[in-house]
This record gives sequence, structure tokens and C-alpha cells, in this order.
Amino acid sequence: MIAAGSFLGFLLAGVPISFALILLALVYIAVTGNWILLQSFPQQLFGGMENYGLLALPLFILLGEFMNAGGIGRRLMTLAMAMLGSIRGGLAYVNLVANMMMASILGSTVAQITIMSRIAVPEMERAGYPKDVSVAITAAGGLLAPIIPPSMMFIIFGVIAQLPIGDLFIAGIVPGVMMFVGFIAVIAWLGRKHGFPATEKMPVRARGAAVLNALPAALIPIVIVGTILGGIATPTEAAAIAAAAAALIGLFIYREMSPADILPAFVSAGRNSAVVLFLIAAAQIFSWVITFENLPAMVAQWMQSLTASPILFLLMLNVLLLMLGMVVDPIPAIILIVPVFLPVAQGVYGIDPFQFGVIICLNLTMGLLTPPVGTGLFTAALMSGLRAERIARLIMPFLASIALVLILLAVFPSLSTALKDAL
Repeated sequence: MIAAGSFLGFLLAGVPISFALILLALVYIAVTGNWILLQSFPQQLFGGMENYGLLALPLFILLGEFMNAGGIGRRLMTLAMAMLGSIRGGLAYVNLVANMMMASILGSTVAQITIMSRIAVPEMERAGYPKDVSVAITAAGGLLAPIIPPSMMFIIFGVIAQLPIGDLFIAGIVPGVMMFVGFIAVIAWLGRKHGFPATEKMPVRARGAAVLNALPAALIPIVIVGTILGGIATPTEAAAIAAAAAALIGLFIYREMSPADILPAFVSAGRNSAVVLFLIAAAQIFSWVITFENLPAMVAQWMQSLTASPILFLLMLNVLLLMLGMVVDPIPAIILIVPVFLPVAQGVYGIDPFQFGVIICLNLTMGLLTPPVGTGLFTAALMSGLRAERIARLIMPFLASIALVLILLAVFPSLSTALKDAL
């Protein structure tokens, strides 16, 4: 209890989550008097990063840096406009389709919201869409990033749960499409409510030019997903290939990227990767502590006393995750939840670990757009100059559609496992 209380105190004092996890281990050693554990402390810390799958993380971050520098995002937006044509509320649907394309490349909600806020929101404003609605649609579209492959959250979950990351990517495809369809329905409802304007019809020649211009950019998600599904490359190798392809496209095809942009992209990717990797190293310390406390077994006994139904367990877990996601970012939340609840889900309730992983990651994405933490929400507010409270209210229908998807995933496990099993 002293260790748990100190951990809560560290968080309330504003100590970064990674340092709070390490301090928790030190407090636990001091309280229990197991000073012999200090001998393995460095080994446990570095052991958290000794995983080949983690190499994919900085490579996907580097891919996002090259995409941003090479003008790939804007061309994907134009491609989405050419695909949809002239329909009422067309730019809203274009925004969502472009977000889905970006999600298959970036895997980061904050990066996606940042890029799409610069591209989509001004276009929608010029076409007569309310700015707050445009920002809300853009921010909601960013929630596709942690689910549609490649997903940084899936990478981290796979490392902690020791599951094949490529199989996790495949397990996320159907839930990601379900989210996309739900968002389409929400946009249709918003279109009727706010009277969205119709998109101007793009001439056939301009449509063909947009498709041809975007083909090199569209090759990147094909390379990522195709090489993984085809067994040609691991997720790490696919990330390296895609990053190299994005750099070549930006340098020699679109020519919006210069050799001088390469080093800053590596530096930025290295800095962002270091933050995440240090957090994962600290997570190993946390897992080490709860193993000594035998916490998974205690949680298993408590959950069994409440219900014997796997579906009710998942529904209760969803409520807990929703509350946790409101105050903790998704990656730290995964680190806190998985070591405790995955053994219970598998050992007590017989839940497929891939179903469990998809539900965990999908639920925690909602926290990206919910106060008081909501990094995606505040990124959208910062980029648009609007109040976060206003955007949060408009995002509620999108969050409701995610909640419906979560219920379906809990009741029907095959939605997250059938495609993986088939392939």
C-alpha cells in the first residue's frame, strides 16, 4: 500500500510517468527491505528495451518525419477528393478517407492530427464548413492511427505481451474498418444537422492527374501492409523499407524534400523515440514489481468473485480503461494494464490475447480526445485556436461509435481474430 500510495503521489506531483515507475520500484525495495533486488535493477531496466520488435517504433516515427517533409500527406488528401467525387458533405468524407490513408502510414494520433489540421481544416473552412465541426472531424479521424496498421500501440502491446506484432496488425484491420464505417455514419448525421455544402465536381482530367500524382504516396501503405501480409518482411523491415521509400519519393519524385531535411528528420525521430523507449524500459521495472507483489493472482481472484463471464469481464474492463484513459496517456496505460490483466484474461477467462489487445488499444485511443489529459484533443485545439471544451463536445458522437465497436468486439471475438486466423 505504501508503494502504491507513493506512486499515486508521484503522479499527482507531476513526476513523468517513466520516472514515477522507476521510483515506485525503489520505494518497494525500501519498504520490503529486499535490498538484494538492487543488484538486478539495472538489468531489469535495460531488459525492457532488449526486444527486436521495438526497432520498428523509431523506424515508423522516422517514416512520419519523411512524410511530413516530403508533402505526401497533401497528395493523399487530393487523392481522397478524386476518389469520392461530388457529394453533399464531400470534404468531410474526404477528410476521413485521407485520415484513414494517413493512419496506414503514420500510426501516431498526435502526428496525424497535426498534419491533417494543416491540410484539411483550411480547405473545409474555405468550402463553407463550420470551423469547430471541421476540427472535430479531423481530430476524430486521428483516432484511426492507433488501430489501422502500423500502430505504435500494437507494437508496444506486442512487446509487453510477447505476441507477434505482424499478427496484431492484421487483427486490427477489421476493427479499424468498423471504426471507419461508424465515423462515416456520424459524419452523415452531422451533415444533415449542419447542412454541409456539396463538393464541387472535379473534372475528369484533374481527377486523373490527382490519382497519378498520388500514386507514389499510395505505394507506402501498400509496401507496409503488403510485405507483412505476404511474409516478405517483418514489421521492422517493412518500416525500414517504407521510410526509405518515403525519403526517395520526397527527394526525387515530389522534390519537396531536400538533403538538408534528412538530418533534422533523424534527430526529431531519435528524440521522440528515446522518450517512448525509456518509458518502455521503466515499464519493465513496473512489471518486475507487480510480479513480486503477485498482483495478477490477486486481481484474478477478485474478478472471479465478481463474474465468471468473459463478456462481462471485458465490459467491466472497458469501463475501467475508459476512466484510466481520461487521466493517463495510452502508452503508459498499456504499460500499467497489460501485465496485470492479460494473465487474468487468458488464464481465468480464456480470452484470445489478440482480441484482448485490440480492445485495450481501441479503448485507450478514446482517452486521446477526452479531458483532462487528451493529448490529441489539445493538439487539435492548439492547431485550430479553438477551445478544447468545444471540440470535446462535438467529438462525443464519434466516441459513442467507438463504444459500440468495443461492445461488438467483446461479444464477437472473431471480429478481431478471424482475419488473422485465415491468413
